[in-house]
Order: sequence, then C-alpha cells, then structure tokens
Amino acid sequence: MTETVLQTEAAVVTVEAELRLPIATVQIMHFHLLEPIDAVMHEDRDLRLDLCITARMPNARMSFLDRWDPRRFEKIGRAFLVPPRRDLRARSDGGRQASIVCQLSSERLAQWFGAGPEIAERQLEASVDVTSPSIQTLMLRLGKEARHPGFATDVLGEAMAVQIAVEVGRYFSRVADLPKTGGLAPWRLRLIDERLHDVRRPPTLAELAGLCSLSVRQLTRGFRVSRGCSIADYVAQSRIETAKRLLLTGESVKSVAYSMGFASPSSFCYAFRMATGESPRQFRQERGGAAVEALLS
Repeated sequence: MTETVLQTEAAVVTVEAELRLPIATVQIMHFHLLEPIDAVMHEDRDLRLDLCITARMPNARMSFLDRWDPRRFEKIGRAFLVPPRRDLRARSDGGRQASIVCQLSSERLAQWFGAGPEIAERQLEASVDVTSPSIQTLMLRLGKEARHPGFATDVLGEAMAVQIAVEVGRYFSRVADLPKTGGLAPWRLRLIDERLHDVRRPPTLAELAGLCSLSVRQLTRGFRVSRGCSIADYVAQSRIETAKRLLLTGESVKSVAYSMGFASPSSFCYAFRMATGESPRQFRQERGGAAVEALLS
C-alpha cells in the first residue's frame, strides 16, 4: 500500500505500509520536503514514536513548546518520542527521509500501567533522542511486519507493541534514576554529536575533552552520567548507525567502508557484523527493499 496523506507545493508525505492494532497504529512513512520546515504539532491522545530508517533531514531539531523556552531546540536522534498532550515544534532544512511511526494508545497504556507521574525535565530531554536498542529493534520488527504481514500478524504486532510500551516505561525509569549531578551540559553533548558527523576520522578522548574544555576524566565521567554508556561505546554505535543509513541509500559496501575511514571493506564488514550480528549485505536486504526504492525514485 502506498497512500499519499499530504501533498502541497512544499511537501509530499506518503504511507508505504500500515498496521492497525488495538493498542497501536504502525506506519512506514516517507517525507519529501522541498524547502525548510518550521511547523507546530500537537499530540493530543497518543504517544508517538518515530524511528528514522534512512538519514534524518539536515538540521532536524525539535522543541516542546509547553515546557521549554521558545528559543530552545534540540537535535533529533535516530528515534524520538512525543508524550501525549504535548505541543511540539519541529524544524529542518528539508529533504527526504523514511520513518517507522508507531502511535501507542494512551488510554490503553493508562489501563495497564496507570496514568503515571508528570514527565520530568530530564525525561523530556531524553525523548528527543531515544537511545534504547530494545525500543529501536522492536520498532524495526514492527515495521517489517507492517510491510510484509504474515501468519498471525495482528497477534505478533500487538505483542511487540506491548513490549515497546514496557520498554518506554523502563527507559524513562533509567533516565530518572541517573545521578542528578555530574552530567555534561547539553551544549557539550551537542558538540560531541557534531564532531561525530566526520565519520572518516573517529575522535580521540583528548580531542573531545579539548572540544568541551574539560579534562579527559571529567569528560568520561560526565558523559557516562549523561548518556548511560562510555564514550567509546557511544562513538562505535554512532558509526554503525551512520553505516546503516549509508547502506540504505544504495551505496556499495566498498564505498561505505572507505567513506567511513576503514582500511578495507573486509575490516568494515567484520566491525559491522560484530556490532549487529549480520553482514552489511544481509542488513541491506533485510531493511531495504521497497522503502528505499520508493525513497530514491
């Protein structure tokens, strides 16, 4: 199914596949923005998860208007989350991207888990870049099920949607349990993320420490408090995510390997398999197909 849900002179939004479940609606959506966007959206009833399966549009940023200063915008990660009853303002330079979008029924979530407390500031900040591998993996599986439904798709999809709801709750709990002091300032985290855009030359600890005007010890300790992992693990995961996006644009394995600074395609394939459990070609066959073809047509 390919259905155009919005078409204007500046934007085309299409739905490649859709899976409707009692607790959730899952869609594979393609966005083509012909010019920069600055739009306000309101999530009234449902919790919305967005996992980008290509590269995000350049300078994609968002702000929670009802909680943040109107001048504050944070960079959007590969996955982001919008809690119910939130006013969101999104900006980007335009372009193309494809995402798996899952809207979870807030009514069903409240029945199972209770209404829950008001989302704290640090949890709202963590919503802009949902780094949970469990959530991202489940989203990818839901997208695959939506694109290629099979035996008992509704039952399997519902089970995965419930798992996602549980993982979101755990993700917010982990964020809330992090130490309240000692983390890096948001501007320092943004500098680190911007430096990681240069995929050919992985940064050293000393370089990142200098960039943030900190000692290496302050940097490593503060980063772990802020992101819940070591800098080395974060850099490695960031490089693998970049490789995944490049593979889904149709670039050859050889081209991706050299563009990311690997000495050879074989060394890239080894690193990719160690991180993901599958080869680059297997990943592209599994995640690519109709979505990427439609995106590039």
